[in-house]
Amino acid sequence: MTTAAPRAIRLCGTEQVDPQLRTLRAGPLSVEFDNGAIRYVRIGGVEVLRGISFLVRDENWGTETPVLDDLQIDEKPDAFSVAYRGTCAGACGRLVYQARIAGGSDGALSFVVEAEPETDVLTNRTGFVVLHPIEGLAGKPVKVLHEDGREKLSLFPDYIDPRCPFTDIRALSHEIVPGIWATCTMEGDAFEMEDQRNWSDASYKTYVRPLRRPWPYRLPKGEKFTQAVRLQLLGTLPAGSSKNPDPSINLTIGRAIGRVPRIGIGVAADEAKHAFEVAELIRPLAPQWVVCQVDLRFGHGQDELEGYTALAQLTGAGVVLEIITKGTLDPFGELAPLADAVQSLRLNPEAVSVFPAQDMKSVQPGAPWPAMPTFEQNYAAARRAFPGVPLGGGMAAYFTELNRKRPPTGALDYATFTTCPNVHAADDVSVMETLQAIPHLIRSTRAFMGDRLPLRIGPSQLGCRENPYGKSTAPNEANGRVCLSRIDPRQRGLFNAAWTVGYFAACAREGIEAVAFGDFTGPFGYVYRKADFVQPWFDEQDGRMVYPAFHVMAGLSKLSGATLLSVATSGADSIAAIAAEKDGRTTLWLSNLTAKKQSVQLSDTPNSARIALLAADQFERAAADPNFMESPGRRLDDQFISLDAYAVARVDLHRSSS
Repeated sequence: MTTAAPRAIRLCGTEQVDPQLRTLRAGPLSVEFDNGAIRYVRIGGVEVLRGISFLVRDENWGTETPVLDDLQIDEKPDAFSVAYRGTCAGACGRLVYQARIAGGSDGALSFVVEAEPETDVLTNRTGFVVLHPIEGLAGKPVKVLHEDGREKLSLFPDYIDPRCPFTDIRALSHEIVPGIWATCTMEGDAFEMEDQRNWSDASYKTYVRPLRRPWPYRLPKGEKFTQAVRLQLLGTLPAGSSKNPDPSINLTIGRAIGRVPRIGIGVAADEAKHAFEVAELIRPLAPQWVVCQVDLRFGHGQDELEGYTALAQLTGAGVVLEIITKGTLDPFGELAPLADAVQSLRLNPEAVSVFPAQDMKSVQPGAPWPAMPTFEQNYAAARRAFPGVPLGGGMAAYFTELNRKRPPTGALDYATFTTCPNVHAADDVSVMETLQAIPHLIRSTRAFMGDRLPLRIGPSQLGCRENPYGKSTAPNEANGRVCLSRIDPRQRGLFNAAWTVGYFAACAREGIEAVAFGDFTGPFGYVYRKADFVQPWFDEQDGRMVYPAFHVMAGLSKLSGATLLSVATSGADSIAAIAAEKDGRTTLWLSNLTAKKQSVQLSDTPNSARIALLAADQFERAAADPNFMESPGRRLDDQFISLDAYAVARVDLHRSSS
C-alpha cells in the first residue's frame, strides 16, 4: 500500500527544509537575507552582486552550515539592518562570530563580521566570499583596485578562466547601468577572484586568503579577527523602488535549430548488478548510451565487463567504457587485459575513454603535476588496446580539471567532462542556478578544444561522484543538503526532475552530441532500491518505485535525434524548456526551476494540444507507476500552464514546425 508523502519529501527527498529567503529593502536597494548570508543585491531591480557570505570551509572544502542566534532585523523605508550571532561547528573545530549588515536608500551596503575561534579551527578558507553574477558581466569592464593602491581597468572573463583572473584585490567596480558604477570593497585580509563557472557556479567569486598560501591552515583558539565587505554607488540612482514583481512568463516555440542530443545514463561498477534486479523498470528508460565505469584502482575487470555486456543486451544502449587506470608509466600494460576481456565477451563498445588516476585529483594552476603518462602515451595505448574504437578524452572529473589541463585534440574522436552542482553551495537556489553556467562551460570548451570536435557531457547528477579536492566525498547521515556528498536527497524529489530538464535543455541549445546523467539505481539513480543510506518515504513503501526524474529521462529519451526547435521565454531563470519535432509532432518539455508556483503562457497553441503534469500532487502515483507520464494527459484548455514548485510538464502540440 502506498502512503502519502510529506510535501518536503515530494519536492526534495528530505524533510529538512531550506530556510526561506527574506527580502529587505531600502529605497532602490534590495537584498535577500538567507540564513546569515545575503543574496541578489539589486539596485532598482538590477542585480549588482549575486551574494555575500561569511563561510567556514573544512580541509576537504566542505562548508559548515552556520547556526544563528540573537537574530535582529530592523526595516525602515530608507534603511535596514541585521545583527546576529553565528556559530560554525564541525570536525574542523568551532568558531563564533558577530555579524552586522546595514543597507541604505543611497545604495550603500555593509557586512561586517567579528569572529573568534572557540577551539583551534583547521580550515581551507574562513572568511568572506563575494559573488558577482555572470549574466550581463561576462566579458564586460571591471576596475580592480589592488592592495598596493594600483587601479587597473580590465574585463570580467568571457571564456572561463582556469586561473585567478585577479589577485591581491581590495575593491572591484563595474557599471551596473550607464553612468552608475558599483564599488565593492573588501577588508581584513587579501582577496582574490576565481572564475567559479569552472565548477558550474553562476558567478565570479572573490574570496579571502589567496590560494597561493598554504592550506589547510589553523585558526588558533581565542585569536579574534574582523573582516568587512562594503558596497557603494557612484552616479545618480534610478528613480522608483526596488520592487521586482514577477512578470508573466511567455514562451514561444520557433524554428528548427539542430538535433536533440542522445541521452545516456552512467553505471557505477557496484550498481550494475542492482539494475538487473529491476530490469522491467530499466527498459523504459531506454538510454541511447551508457557510461560504464571501469576503475583499475579498485580492481575492476572481467566481472564488471560481464555485467556491462548483459546490461547492453538488456537496454540496447551503446556502451562507453570509462576507464580509470592506476596511472603507471605503462598504460598499455594496464589496458591490455581489459581489451582481451572485452574481446572474449564480444562486447562491442561504441567508444572508450581513458584517464590516469592522477587526473582524478585536482592540481592547482602552476603547481607541478605528479609523475604520470602523458596524454599522448595514454591515447596511443588506448588506440593500440582498442583498435578501431572511437576514443574520448578530457576529464572524468569536472570541467575545472579539463580547463586546467587541456589535452591535444588531434588524438581524440570526442571530448568529455562532467559537472557537480554542489561543490561550493548545496542549497536549493544555488544548485538550480548552476544551470545558468552550462552554456558557458560548453562555449569555453569549444574555444580551446575546437568547434569540430564532438562534445559529450556526463554522467552528471546532483550528488558528487568523486571529490577531486579532498580525501573523500562528504558524509550525509542526516539526509541534508551537503556540499560534495554522494548522497543528495533531491535526487529522489521533483527538484531533480526539474533540474534534469534544465540541464538537458541547456546542452541541447548548445549543440552537444550526447549527454549522460546519474545511474539506474543507487545514490545517483532513477529507480529506487533499498540501500545503506536512508531514503525517507521510499523505504516504507511496498513494491517497485521510481523517482520523479525517471519520467523525465524516459520522456527525453524518446526525443533523442529529433529536430530541436528554438524556445524563447521571458523567464529563463525560472522556467526551463526544450521543444522538438518528430514524425510531424511537436513535443515541449518544461519545468519550474523554483520553489514557488509559476504561470507560463504559450503562444500559438493549437486546439488539439494536450498536457501531462508531474507535480507534487501526483508524486505518489508517479512513484508507483513507471508509465505515469506515458498517458496523453488532458486537453490544454487555454494558453496558460500553472506549474507548482519544481513541477514538470509535457505538452504535445501535434503539429509540424513547418
